[in-house]
Amino acid sequence: MFVAVLAALFAGIAGQFLYFAHQIATAKVPRSANADAIVVLTGGQARVNEAVRLLEEGHANRLLISGVHPGTTREQLAAVTASDMPLEKASVDLDRVALNTAGNATETANWVQKNGFTSLLVVTSAYHLPRAKAELSDVLPDVDLIAYPVFAKDLNLDTWYREPTTIRLLMREYVKYILARLRNTVKAMS
Repeated sequence: MFVAVLAALFAGIAGQFLYFAHQIATAKVPRSANADAIVVLTGGQARVNEAVRLLEEGHANRLLISGVHPGTTREQLAAVTASDMPLEKASVDLDRVALNTAGNATETANWVQKNGFTSLLVVTSAYHLPRAKAELSDVLPDVDLIAYPVFAKDLNLDTWYREPTTIRLLMREYVKYILARLRNTVKAMS
């Protein structure tokens, strides 16, 4: 009996992980990607490049780059992104406080509430989007969150199941996602 329960539990977890990995592997960039503002969660140059491009193309009027290293300047960010814009204070805000995804969500919520935004483009890596949206949904329940996945060139999500490095990345992210959802659920119950 115990073995059967354990086997069923393992099968359930494996099935949920496969569904999670499938959702990431099949994530698509939204056709209509317009919002009041954009938030990009740092963790890769491609993420920031994509968010700056969206701002430059007019998909939103403001951008928050969340999790910027304290020593990084606007000029350095503009140079790295090859931006046509100088990342002016009027359109780009830098969050230097957040150290992780939960911190990104907290700082983003403060920024959204301060500015009265009702819709937000969430730019981050495809594999990070489920957890980012879970954290942001918890602190911004009334804000329309539009997921905008960024795909790293060196990460082949189409054949993730053949790549041990990608499998490990997705498994780590899945565990972090489950823990974030669990933490948010416990917090809501107390």
